[in-house]
Amino acid sequence: MSVSFPPTVWSDHHIEWGAQTYVMGIVNVTPDSFSGDGLAIDTLSEEAWVQQAVAQARKFVDEGAAFIDVGGESTRPGAATVSAQEEQARVIPVIKALREALPAEVIISIDTYKAEVAEQALLAGASIINDIWALRGDSEMAPVAAKYEVPVILMANMRGYQKREIVSDVVRFLAGSIDMALAAGVAWERIIVDPGIGFGTTPEESLTLLRRLGELRVLGRPVLVGTSRKSSIGRILGGLPASERLEGTAATVALSVAQRADIVRVHDVHEMMRVVKMSDAIVRGTFALS
Repeated sequence: MSVSFPPTVWSDHHIEWGAQTYVMGIVNVTPDSFSGDGLAIDTLSEEAWVQQAVAQARKFVDEGAAFIDVGGESTRPGAATVSAQEEQARVIPVIKALREALPAEVIISIDTYKAEVAEQALLAGASIINDIWALRGDSEMAPVAAKYEVPVILMANMRGYQKREIVSDVVRFLAGSIDMALAAGVAWERIIVDPGIGFGTTPEESLTLLRRLGELRVLGRPVLVGTSRKSSIGRILGGLPASERLEGTAATVALSVAQRADIVRVHDVHEMMRVVKMSDAIVRGTFALS
């Protein structure tokens, strides 16, 4: 089912929903990313790993990414919690450097559930908040998003939640977070939702969410999908490590686009951009022959 949304406009940015699927490239400013792509911040100088981050982001933008998502804390199960101060020390220098190095139209996202980190990232040059706890991890996050008038990505996180039927569970969770955002003054047009593949969901539940992704349209907001290199892909394909999940990721991206995902968050921008372009050509009829 095709559903179009009014454009999201803020600051110098303008997103037209429905004409294409946007690609978000991941920059992990962590030494312990589950996907093995984190920067070596524990062995290099700050100048060196900031340069690494800028080079990675520039490559992603050259390959077609419209968003660069910067995170300073690993979200893999069992990962050590990082203080707000340490997280800021990781991401703020990178965001400042990216804002200077990247074209103005590139949207820098801060991947955090801490309001203090989000606020400092916005002041440093980020222009969207990506919250894996959908405003529930820090009571000040919604007010920060409202204060700076930026979009916020609300991700369903089923860790610790009693589940009954996964699609309705996710819809209820996200609907509650949407209400929290609106109550704090976040504009309706600046809310994006994410089903939270792999965040408290089993492989079977993750597949169900992908199979029924279109049902999230009942929320009335654009949908971001993040399946890149997830453990469920490795398990389904026979126990493959993160470095060998490219084809499985491609399948999830293509089928997400088939159900009108608006943004896909990926590690492998070059390859997934090709998947998105081909999928958009089929699903949306947007292509140019050469």
